[in-house]
Amino acid sequence: MSVKRRDLIKKMTLAAAGFAAMPLTGIDTSKAVNGIKDAGVNLLKISLNAYSFNTLLRNGSMSLDDLLEFSATTGFDGLDITGYYFPGYPLVPSDDLIYHLRKKAFRLGLDLGCLGVRNDFTNSDSDKRSADRQLVKDWVVVAHKIGAPGLRIFSGNQPQNNIPWIKTAEQVAADIRECADFAAGYGVMLALQNHNDFLKTSADVEKLMSIIDHEWVGLMLDIGSYRTADPYSDIASNVKHAITWQIKEKVYINDKQVDTDMDRIIDIVRDSGYRGYLPLETLGEGDPYLKVKTLYEKVKKVVSTSASA
Repeated sequence: MSVKRRDLIKKMTLAAAGFAAMPLTGIDTSKAVNGIKDAGVNLLKISLNAYSFNTLLRNGSMSLDDLLEFSATTGFDGLDITGYYFPGYPLVPSDDLIYHLRKKAFRLGLDLGCLGVRNDFTNSDSDKRSADRQLVKDWVVVAHKIGAPGLRIFSGNQPQNNIPWIKTAEQVAADIRECADFAAGYGVMLALQNHNDFLKTSADVEKLMSIIDHEWVGLMLDIGSYRTADPYSDIASNVKHAITWQIKEKVYINDKQVDTDMDRIIDIVRDSGYRGYLPLETLGEGDPYLKVKTLYEKVKKVVSTSASA
């Protein structure tokens, strides 16, 4: 290397270092998630939860390939494929199917978010809980293979009768921590969903998350599962734990279903500094294709408007 070229490279390196050391101006750094500053750009993406097509996927009139193609055509950025839509669930699918879906998603420009299983760690039967821990671990491996960074799990819904809530919570937390230790070895986070089951209130979520206290466990914040006078306050109180969401077209005010105030939800999301995916899930009667597209357009409009405000 010539002296002149060496001197030029040295000057460029020093200049770059000086630029990196300069304070950033004109950028709002008031919000941060895990130490990452929000530079004011749109950090929210919209994905689809496969449960929106539950009936069609279960009766065979829609395949996982169809679901991927629909998601891409509609404009979604990603897709959450629930485990029980894979043939043979709860047995893990073949590597051929896993890698086929991974490749197809990649070719369609879709990210795969959370897979999901049905587990119940509130059960007093230790053998059944052991089986469910193994179920979670097996599907952690599937998530790793398919390229999904998360696996959705539940606390459980067994009647507790006269068992103190805290005793069951400690049991659930111990099971989840064991699974999380395993999941960490595969780089997969566990997304615990509040589902109006053992976790009925935002206070329940806070208590259980504090007991779990594991860096590989976060919350799948289901906006439709709080049945209180002000579910938006409950959502806001738990948002710090959110690593993903269930964005639904309806929320409950006490026991009455009402249309979601999507502007308010997105304000909560943005105010928290959350960055990442907002999975949409539609429920109830009606054409799922139409319902999903309608919800997608509604959320997309609110997200785009709030990003440019």
